[in-house]
Amino acid sequence: MQASKFTVKTLSRVTTPPTSSSEPPTARARGRLRELTRELRQLEEKLRLGGGRDKIDKQHKQGKLTARERIDLLFDKETCRQELGLLVAYDQYREQRAKSKEQSGNEEIGAAPAAGVVTTIGRVAGREVVVVANDATVKAGSWWPETIKKILRAQEIAMRSRVPIIYLVDSAGVNLPYQGGVFPGQYGASRIFYYNSIMRRYLRVPQISAVMGPCIAGGAYLPALSDTIIMVEGTSFMGLGGANLVKGATGQTIDNESLGGARTHNEISGVAHYRVKDDEAAIAKIREFVSELPKKESGVRSHESGKSKPKKPEETIYEILPEDHRQPYNMRELLDCVLDEGHLDEFQADYAKEIITGHASIGGIQVGVIANARGMFRDPSGGAPKFGGIIYTESAEKVAYFIDTCNRHQTPIVFIQDVSGFMVGPEAEHSGIIRAGARFVEAMATATVPKIVLTVNHASGAGYYAMAGQGFDPDFIFSWPTGRMGVMEGESAVQAVFGSQLEKLRARSEDPGQELELEMKSVRETYERDLDAKYAAARGFVDAVIAPEDTRNALELALRVSLNYSGPHLGQFILPASLT
Repeated sequence: MQASKFTVKTLSRVTTPPTSSSEPPTARARGRLRELTRELRQLEEKLRLGGGRDKIDKQHKQGKLTARERIDLLFDKETCRQELGLLVAYDQYREQRAKSKEQSGNEEIGAAPAAGVVTTIGRVAGREVVVVANDATVKAGSWWPETIKKILRAQEIAMRSRVPIIYLVDSAGVNLPYQGGVFPGQYGASRIFYYNSIMRRYLRVPQISAVMGPCIAGGAYLPALSDTIIMVEGTSFMGLGGANLVKGATGQTIDNESLGGARTHNEISGVAHYRVKDDEAAIAKIREFVSELPKKESGVRSHESGKSKPKKPEETIYEILPEDHRQPYNMRELLDCVLDEGHLDEFQADYAKEIITGHASIGGIQVGVIANARGMFRDPSGGAPKFGGIIYTESAEKVAYFIDTCNRHQTPIVFIQDVSGFMVGPEAEHSGIIRAGARFVEAMATATVPKIVLTVNHASGAGYYAMAGQGFDPDFIFSWPTGRMGVMEGESAVQAVFGSQLEKLRARSEDPGQELELEMKSVRETYERDLDAKYAAARGFVDAVIAPEDTRNALELALRVSLNYSGPHLGQFILPASLT
């Protein structure tokens, strides 16, 4: 749905700061974004505890590291990593988990923190990799419906970018009460094994599996379809059925170690390839495997990481974004905090100023930048001013041309979203905005270069789609805590739902009654909840909600992962030309 006339009216009303507060705008700005970031940090801290401290202690007593401890040991020291999907499912399954000391605070966490699996990108032996690690502190690492979504997302990143993927397996299998959302369907658990097979046979994506705990039933095909399988003595088990199932099905009595332990699968079945004494040895072996992989030549590797700096510290972002998300701010000042040296070689700087396009670099990597500018912009021809954050015919045409140019030059594109939708009304329709908007969408959708998205504030209406919304398969999509993703804002929704009714009341000089006021309040509250960045992250609509000070690291790592592959980034994976 496009931005409604009510949205435009709202924007026009708030182009100057409200006068009801005695605080200066910068003080209020610091408060809003810092508070949202503080809440995000607190929530992340709780989620990283997984099933809680008692479950972590239990894992240690079994001689095992936790999923996040394994990942810490695996990644190169003092390098950037980015966890993806940390907030997935955090606000679901609440009825199954009593509130504990880890659950204090405003955000109550359900029984499936991070959906019981940690998915992360980072560097091992200097090489970008994707890691999938079952969190056995959460329901024994069993698979919830959202677990499948996270694993598939991680695999799609590896397939699209042709980077190695590492599975740290420690899972009791399907969470049986939720098997209807796990087992069947096109994007059920079997899709994981389909992706395993495509990577193994056609894409030549290295897949390394370490079985570091149970690996049960169909889940055993995940390591079996990998290139390399490591098993840990005494703690790992891999089998289509455990000892209890074997006894029930065949009447045979056998212990799990003899049935499918590390020694069994290395000495007898030959299913596994390496046997190690503990988790630390398994991680060391994985690092050795990655270091032995053939070096890939990529243009991005000629750039030195971490030496370039922004013009302004990233912390300055806290002073740039206004307290009220509807207020204008200077997008170029924000770009000063994100781009190397704040330098932007702006394309058509004097035309369609409500959207910014240009060439820049992030972490030494050349990118094309497309950013929505907020505020009000004078029409040089003397017409009506234009509202920043709204896409007009001219801005759609400008961006479409710029995307085509970046695509021809093989320049990855970073979309910085703060978009309220496309313009509506007779002037917009008569100017051909539908045609221009379609041109914008087509250019974005068919560009074969990596596309990285950062949502600053609004990601609304069809403008969200055009600015590389999730449905168009951007390589990565991040949001700040201030991100608001939805068709429209709550007040606009109230006008859309109750507008006719309110107009009739106004015509009769009547006020809305208490019942109508309560209904409108309920709509506003529902939209406010659903627009929250954490709500989007909990449902996998963004890869991660990131703090402003982590933005450059997240964008640079995402770009470096994406640029491992110089071929087309279009769809979930591209088969080799010899097969097409």
